[in-house]
Amino acid sequence: MARSTTSSVNVSSRSAQAPASPIRRLVPFAEDAESKGIKVYRLNIGQPDIETPPEMLDAVRKMESRIISYSPSNGIPSCRKAFLEYYARLGFDLSEDQLLVTTAGSEALIFALACSTDPGDEVLIPEPLYANYLGFSSLLGVRAVPITCYPETGYHLPDAEAIEKLITPRTKAVLFANPGNPTGVVYTRDEVSSLVDISKRHGLFLIADEVYREFTYDGVEAVSVLSFPQIADQAVVADSISKRYSACGARVGCLVSKNTDFVASALKFAQARLSPPTMGQLLAAAATRLDKDYFRKTREEYERRRDLVCEVLGSIPGVVCRKPEGAFYVMPKLPIADCDDFATWLLQSYNLDGETLMVAPGTGFYATPGAGKSEVRIAYVLRITDLQKALKVLKEGLEKYRRTRGRA
Repeated sequence: MARSTTSSVNVSSRSAQAPASPIRRLVPFAEDAESKGIKVYRLNIGQPDIETPPEMLDAVRKMESRIISYSPSNGIPSCRKAFLEYYARLGFDLSEDQLLVTTAGSEALIFALACSTDPGDEVLIPEPLYANYLGFSSLLGVRAVPITCYPETGYHLPDAEAIEKLITPRTKAVLFANPGNPTGVVYTRDEVSSLVDISKRHGLFLIADEVYREFTYDGVEAVSVLSFPQIADQAVVADSISKRYSACGARVGCLVSKNTDFVASALKFAQARLSPPTMGQLLAAAATRLDKDYFRKTREEYERRRDLVCEVLGSIPGVVCRKPEGAFYVMPKLPIADCDDFATWLLQSYNLDGETLMVAPGTGFYATPGAGKSEVRIAYVLRITDLQKALKVLKEGLEKYRRTRGRA
């Protein structure tokens, strides 16, 4: 007799209410299309195709120890030193007790939220937002309160008055990405200064996700919260080598704050998880050996890709897309009513000469229910020749979808 798959116990309401990833949940549809021989261009996820620097890979190959052992909870000395040198080159002199090596930027964000909020508290986050901010907030029992931004303004921030209307006695922090994921927006110095002033006035932690710092275009620079001494005790940075060095699988990042009590609190969580990845830290430590032109060359390549994507999107009637200033994402507003249906349709029902593409539906990047229904995120992480093919599929697919499935 078959054993029943029903159970008298239930998963927690916290896990039941946790949002699914808008970036990864279409993967089964992509795999099904590929099993039928269809080429799928994966523009849904920020996995760069630029090679990880060989100097960093060599550091792992030349590992001398015959045992992959635990590292210190705050990171191995050579990795901490590499991060401190990196920040020194940016003009930020940090002491060892102001930096904690983490398991990628994700853990740095979780630690930052855990040390700045309690269950039931609120954190303000500009939306569209990195989808995992919602997952991290849900995990910690924190309410994500959206600061809604719009494609027509290039997703730049509203004025301070609009933001301050969202603050309640439960608000404990502001969390933002600069450059932004999923939009590619780079906030101006005035915008960052506004967040600094708001956080200072209301006694809030200001948590900045700065993992795309090097990828800005057209002479624009990303302003770090570490540049504002008046908020040194409230500013926290989450960082990662994942995108900077095309080393997503290394899972190494760091938490930075000049508030040493904050970092010491985060270290208690770090001790509970034992240590960040040992081999990933060896790879990260070798970043100091890179040629000074590494970021320039990488930035120029992404800028070419951005320009191509925006040129094609700009040629499609009804599309709203202001050219983003940074990262390697663009989030256009399309002339459709349901981006989830469109993204699924591309994988299940459409191909152009045996090729289709995967995009990330915009709804998953909003905390506001029902928002983002006409938007998609496109990650321009493929070489130019593949991007050209993928964009042709998108342009012709969008036209057919609107004919057969209705218009916005």
